Amino acid sequence: MVFDLNSPEFYNEEAYDKETLRIYEICNGCRLCYNLCPSFKVLFERIDELDGEVHKLGKEDKKKIIDLCYDCKLCFPKCPYTPPHHYMLDFPRLMLRGKAIEAKKGNVKLQDKLLGRTDLIGSVSTKFAPIVNWTLENKPSRVIMEKVVGIHRNRNLPKYSSTTFRQWYKKHIKANPTTIENSEAPHVVFFHTCSVNYNDPDQGKAAIQVLEKNEINIEIPPQKCCGMPFLDGGDIDNARKNAEFNIKNLSPFVKKGFDIVTPGPTCTYMLKQEYPLLTNDPDAKLISEHTFDLMEYLAKLEKSGKLSKDFKKAQGKITYHLPCHLKAQNIGYKSRDVLELIPNTSVDVVAKCTGHDGTWSLKKDYFELSLEIGKPVFDKFKESHQTIAATDCPLAQLQIQKGSGRKSRHPVQILRDAYGLPENPKS
Repeated sequence: MVFDLNSPEFYNEEAYDKETLRIYEICNGCRLCYNLCPSFKVLFERIDELDGEVHKLGKEDKKKIIDLCYDCKLCFPKCPYTPPHHYMLDFPRLMLRGKAIEAKKGNVKLQDKLLGRTDLIGSVSTKFAPIVNWTLENKPSRVIMEKVVGIHRNRNLPKYSSTTFRQWYKKHIKANPTTIENSEAPHVVFFHTCSVNYNDPDQGKAAIQVLEKNEINIEIPPQKCCGMPFLDGGDIDNARKNAEFNIKNLSPFVKKGFDIVTPGPTCTYMLKQEYPLLTNDPDAKLISEHTFDLMEYLAKLEKSGKLSKDFKKAQGKITYHLPCHLKAQNIGYKSRDVLELIPNTSVDVVAKCTGHDGTWSLKKDYFELSLEIGKPVFDKFKESHQTIAATDCPLAQLQIQKGSGRKSRHPVQILRDAYGLPENPKS
C-alpha cells in the first residue's frame, strides 16, 4: 500500500517506514531513475556509503530524500514496476505520503501554508495588482519576504492582472452571446487554472478564441485551484476539499456530454490522476476520463477532421519545452503536433525538466539547485534565440525567463496568431 487514503495505516509512521524500505530496496536494485532528480541522487549515493544496506538509512536521510522530491512525476512513467506490476511501486506518491504524515503532525512550514492558498492570494492580489506587483519587484520587500516566508529573493514571481480571466469572460459572453449557442457543436467545460485567472488572462483569452474559432461551445462553472499547491506541502485535507468542490461543479456537465479542457499541465494531471485517489466520489473517475489538456483536445479535433486549418500566418521556427506533467500523462507531443499543422512552421522539442516544479523552486533552500537542474533547458533556449519560445507550463515560463532571459508563450497563443485572431481581445 503506497497511497491509499482509506487505509487506517496511511498516516502510521511504522507502516510508512516499512513501505519506504520495501520501495527503496527495489529502486536500489534497478537505478533506472538515477539521473532524474536530486532525490534519487541522494538516495543512491547514501546507500552506496552504507555499503548497500538500505535498512541503515537514517531519519534525516529519509527526510532529505522527501524534501528534494519536487513531484515532477517523471520517474513514474519511466519505472517498470508501477501498477499493475505486483511490486506496486509509486515513488512520487510515497514522497507525498511522507509529507502528509508530517503535515498531519502539524509540521507544515509557513511558506507551504501560504503557497497552498493560491485562490486567496490571487483574489486579494488582483484587487491591488499595481501595489502587489511593485512589491514583488522591490528588493527590500523581497529580502523581508525571504526572511519571513522563505521565498528566495531572486526568484522571479508571476505578476498579477488587475482584471481576472473570469471577469473578462463575463464581459466577453455579454458582447458575444451567439458564440455558445450552436447545440450541435462539441461542448467543453473550460478549467481555466489559477495562473490564467489571476496572472496571465491572455492565455485563457487565446484558448477561448481558438475554441470558438473551431465552433466549440464553452461553459465555465465555479471552480477552485486544482489542489496541487496544497499537495506540495503535504496538505491532503485541503487538496481533497478543493477536489470535492471541483468535482461537484464539473461532473454535472460531464454527465451531459461535455469534455473538460484545461491549459495547465499540472491541473490536467490533477484532474486525471489525483482526483480519483483523493476522494471516494465515483464522479472523480468520470472527471478523470473526460479531462483533456487543451492542446491534447485540439489534437483530438484534428484526428476527427474537425480542427480548422484556416491559418493566416506562418510561425516559422518554434523552440518548444515539453512540461514534465505533460510527459507524465503519456499523451505524446500534442502541442508540437498541433503547431506543426501551421504551414511553414517547425517545432524543436526540449524535453528536459526546467527545475521549477510547483512551489519547490520558490523556496530559498532549493532555488539555486533548481537553476542547476534547468540549465540544459536554458542553454537550448539561449542557442535558439531567433525562434519563438513556447511551453504549456506557466511555471516553466518563469524558469525559462530566469535562466535564459527569454519570454515564452503558451502554444495556444501561437495558434491564435496563426489564425490571425486579435491578440489580447478586450471582450
